Amino acid sequence: MKRVELIDLSKSYDKQIDVISGINVTIEPGEFFVLVGPSGCGKSTMLRMIAGLEEITSGTLKIGDKVANGLPPNKRELSMVFQNYALYPHLTVQQNIAFGLDVKKVKKPVQQKRAEDVAEMLGLTEFLQRKPRELSGGQRQRVALARAIVSESPICLMDEPLSNLDAKLRAHMRMEIRRIQRTLGITMIYVTHDQVEAMTMGDRIMILHEGKIQQVGKPIDIYNNPANPFVATFIGSPPMNLASAKNDSVSSTLLIGDTWHLALPANENYSHPSSELIAGIRPEHLRPATKDTPEADKFYVEVTNVEVLGNETVFSFELGGNEWMAKWSGQWHIDSGDRIPILIDTGSLCIFEADTGELIKKPTDLGNFVFGKEVLL
Repeated sequence: MKRVELIDLSKSYDKQIDVISGINVTIEPGEFFVLVGPSGCGKSTMLRMIAGLEEITSGTLKIGDKVANGLPPNKRELSMVFQNYALYPHLTVQQNIAFGLDVKKVKKPVQQKRAEDVAEMLGLTEFLQRKPRELSGGQRQRVALARAIVSESPICLMDEPLSNLDAKLRAHMRMEIRRIQRTLGITMIYVTHDQVEAMTMGDRIMILHEGKIQQVGKPIDIYNNPANPFVATFIGSPPMNLASAKNDSVSSTLLIGDTWHLALPANENYSHPSSELIAGIRPEHLRPATKDTPEADKFYVEVTNVEVLGNETVFSFELGGNEWMAKWSGQWHIDSGDRIPILIDTGSLCIFEADTGELIKKPTDLGNFVFGKEVLL
């Protein structure tokens, strides 16, 4: 296991505009670290810089205790799994798995033993004599993964390896890759644009946007306390609802979307050098009002779309020119055009400063959405 450190790392192709700028992060030994962001944010470029396939414009890359800026890829003690698998069509599965060992002049009996051991771990034993064209997409993905594992490198890089698979197979391979990483204890750096992959696989995730770090942390911490509106809407499905807001200190209310006046607790005031704010709340924190709910606490919304997903119901409505969504557990008989009374709690709100995007209020009441271990024991 090895640590990877990126110290003030930047990348520019024309020496004028940085496609990656000022990246500072330490990836711990044995950690599953995910780089996530929209297409074009620089995540694959960063992975290729770590691999030695892209030149570093400025900053320092350390692998273990060594500065790796000038090291060729074969001296960095890492393996890489590409998006397109990059298998040799004329070689068998076993030959594809052992190809890197052959290049390193590892003895044939050792090659065969290691290839067979890894194939057994990944359920490829019966396919060892087949060619890649005779395999399914998931099987080819396993061969690419086996080729990376068989090298026994302490660091493994993965560049969107599941993007070519169907949804069911992606879910299975997510669990498979995570299990293998834990079994081997290797440091894994994984690139994806899929926030579900990032949330379910990573020990920590780093969110990139336009070549800059937006937030680094544990998935659940980022979900609950997004650093800015971009992170709030990128992480989560459906994404966090956002609307413009203003703090009215005279009436002790928060005006959301120029429509909702939300009463504030006596000890809370979101006054700020800029009076322009952004209010955000997760769809699952918009709760249904009941007959016993005081009328003053209800907010009526007109439903514009409904999705019943079996175990939950998601519906949308407009607020201040933005589409908001609510997600309720169970099956609700709701139709487009219905007027629905809902509740919103200030404890579930995120408040951002509109100009800078800075988070100035974290949610303090997440209801039943966060459990401590003591609840389960």
